[in-house]
Amino acid sequence: MPEGPVVVGTDGSAGAARAVLWAAQEAALRHQPLHIVCAVDLDLAERLSAETARRVREVARSLLGEAAAAASRRAPGLAISTEVGREPAADSLLRAAASTAPQAPSATAGPVTIVVGSRGLGGFSTLLLGSVGLTAAGQAKCPVVVVRGTEQPPRGVVVVGVRDEGDDEVVRFAGETARRRKVSLRLLSTWTYLQYVGSMMPLADVVRVALETEAAASTRMLASVQEKFPDLEVTEEVVRVPSPAGELVAASLRADLVVLGARTPAHHIGPALGRVTHAVLQHAHCPVAVVPHG
Repeated sequence: MPEGPVVVGTDGSAGAARAVLWAAQEAALRHQPLHIVCAVDLDLAERLSAETARRVREVARSLLGEAAAAASRRAPGLAISTEVGREPAADSLLRAAASTAPQAPSATAGPVTIVVGSRGLGGFSTLLLGSVGLTAAGQAKCPVVVVRGTEQPPRGVVVVGVRDEGDDEVVRFAGETARRRKVSLRLLSTWTYLQYVGSMMPLADVVRVALETEAAASTRMLASVQEKFPDLEVTEEVVRVPSPAGELVAASLRADLVVLGARTPAHHIGPALGRVTHAVLQHAHCPVAVVPHG
C-alpha cells in the first residue's frame, strides 16, 4: 500500500530546514502533497499586545513562505500547502496530520507521515524543540520521522530494528521507503546476554541458545520480506550486543534512515516510546522513523 501525504514542521532553524528538504523529497517520491506547519501558540499570543501578536503571525507566514520555496527547489512541481498552527508545536503537527490524512487509505494514498527536525530555535521564538519530536513520536497514530544529523550523500541502505514478528508494520514501512529510494533494506535484531550468567548456573548454554533463537526475528522474517519486496536487496543480521540502542546508533552512521517501532500497550496512557527508541532518537546520526503499531 502506498504511503500518504507528508506533514512537516518548520520554525526557521537549521534543523527544521533539513526536515523540510527531507520531507519534500519524500513527498515527491510518494507522489503525494507536502503540508508545512509553523506553530504559533495562541495561549502565548493572547498574552501579547495585538500588534506583537500580529507580527508573530507575520513572521510565521514568512517562515512558511521560505520553507515552501526551499521545498519547491528540492522537488519542482510538488504540491505544497502551508498552515500557521494555532496550538503548541506538537499539537499543531498532530492535528495537521489528522486533518491531512485521507479519510480511509486507498489505492493512491495511505497513512500520512509527520516529519520534524531534531532541534529547533530556543527562547521566545521556539516552535520546534527537541521535545516536540519526542512528543509527536510518542503520541502520533502515524509514522513520525525525526531528521537528525547533517545532510549526507546517500549511504544506500535503510536499517530497521526488528524485535519479533509483531514488527511487520514497521518492516513494511522500512521496505516501502527503501523501495522508493532504490536502496537496500537491512533487518537488524539485537539481543543482550549477561556474561556472568555462565558462572552462576550450569544451564547457561541452554539459556543462551534460547535467548538467541527468540531474538532472531530478522532471520524468521527474511523470507516473507523478500517475497513482499522481490526487487529489493534485503539482508538480515542478529547481533549480540551490550546495548541494543548503541548498536542501532552505530548502524545509523552507515544508513539513510533507521526505522523503529513504537508499541502502544492495551490501556496505555502517555508516550509509548521505550528506552531504546528514545535513545536512538537522541543520538542517531541519520533520520529516524518511529512507526506506531500493536
